[in-house]
Amino acid sequence: MRHLTSLFDLSSQEVQEILDLANELKAETKSGTRNPYCAGRVVTQVFEKPSLRTRVSFEAGISQLGGTSIFLSAKDAGLHGRETLEDISKVLGGYSDIIILRTFSQKLIETVAEHSGCSVINALSDDYHPCQALTDVMTINEHLGTSKGKNIVYVGDGNNVAKSLALVAGHVGANITIAAPEGYWLQEEFVQQATAEFPTLKLNQTNDPHAAVQDADVIYTDVWASMGQESEKEKRAAEFAAFQVNTELLDAAGKDVFFLHCLPARRGLEVTDEAMNDPRSIVFDQAENRMHLAKGLMLWLLRQN
Repeated sequence: MRHLTSLFDLSSQEVQEILDLANELKAETKSGTRNPYCAGRVVTQVFEKPSLRTRVSFEAGISQLGGTSIFLSAKDAGLHGRETLEDISKVLGGYSDIIILRTFSQKLIETVAEHSGCSVINALSDDYHPCQALTDVMTINEHLGTSKGKNIVYVGDGNNVAKSLALVAGHVGANITIAAPEGYWLQEEFVQQATAEFPTLKLNQTNDPHAAVQDADVIYTDVWASMGQESEKEKRAAEFAAFQVNTELLDAAGKDVFFLHCLPARRGLEVTDEAMNDPRSIVFDQAENRMHLAKGLMLWLLRQN
C-alpha cells in the first residue's frame, strides 16, 4: 500500500511520475475535458487544522475526477480520545480509497497509514507539507521550464514547508538556501537525514537574506508563526523583521526572479503588498496548482494500489 506521509516515501522517478500526471490532468482540465478516472472512488479528509487551499483543492480535484469527498473535523472523527486511533483508522479505511490528513502530529499520520488499509496523504503536519512542495516544483517548472539546477531561496522559518521544499529540491536536482535568523534554521538532524538521502543536494543556510538572493531563480516565503505558534507571534515578528520579502529584496535578485508563497500571507509581515502584487509574483498560479497536483497525486496513488 503506497502512501505520502512525507517526501521520503517517494523515489525521484515517482515524484516525476506524479508531476507528469498532474500536468496531463491540468492540460485536460484547461481544454474543457474532465475524464472520470476516479468514478466511484471515495476520499475522506480529516482535519485538525483549518484550511482553505488544502481542503478545497482535494475536494474540487476528486470531484473533477468523478469521485466523492467526505470531510470530518478532528472532533467528528474522534481523534482525541473517543476511541483508539488504530480503530478509527481501520473504520475510515473500510469506507475510503484515500484518507487525507491535516494534523499537528506527524506520528498520527504515520499511525493511520499503518492501520487503515488504504492510501494516506499527509496534507500537512507540523513536520512536513509534501503536497505543497510538489505543487511548488510543478509551478517552478511551468515558469522556468525546469527545476533542475535552479536556485530556490527560502526566506523565513525553517518549518514544515521549508523541510519539504528541501526534500523536493533533492528529488528534482534543485539547489536550496534557507535565509533565516540562526535559531530558526533547519535542524541539524533533518539536514543530515536529507543530505544522506540526496548526496548531491546543495543545501545552504544563512542569516543574510540579501546575500542569499543574489543568484536566486525563485524567492519563497511563508508565515513567520505557523498554526500552534501564535504565542510566539510578536517575538518572531521582531526577530524576522529583516527577512521580509519586499520589492527591495526581489530587486536584489533581479527582474527574472519569481516569487512564491504557500499562503495564507500575512501582508505587511513576511511579505509586502507590493511584493505580492509584483509581476514577478506567481503565488496565485501556485495556489491553483494545488488542485492539479492533488488530482495527479490521488490518481497516481490509486493506480499504484
